[in-house]
Amino acid sequence: VQLQASGGGLVQPGGSLRLSCAASGSIFSINAMRWYCQAPGNGRELVAASTGGGSTNFADSVKGRFTISRDNAKNTVSLQMNSLKPEDTAVYLCNADVRTTINSYTYTFWGQGTLVTVSS
Repeated sequence: VQLQASGGGLVQPGGSLRLSCAASGSIFSINAMRWYCQAPGNGRELVAASTGGGSTNFADSVKGRFTISRDNAKNTVSLQMNSLKPEDTAVYLCNADVRTTINSYTYTFWGQGTLVTVSS
């Protein structure tokens, strides 16, 4: 299973970006899909999550600014980032809890990350 993240870039404060993450490979089902961020010198922090049941949750720092959405038919998850701030600058990584067959355990797979830089 591979996860490919895209959509990062340089944006001015107050701007918007939309990140996408596509899962491919041997996938029977996907439960949760999540976005994390990792700023230089910091650990990974959960930004937003979408459960298999459709509920979502967000870090306090992004509530009201970021939204997460999924296309289950395409095994993709997106992160719409609005009103971006310099402190949002980080590498954003996606992960997904995947069952590869009907009888398999659930494994968590990670994408490679995409860099978001918020600067004037």
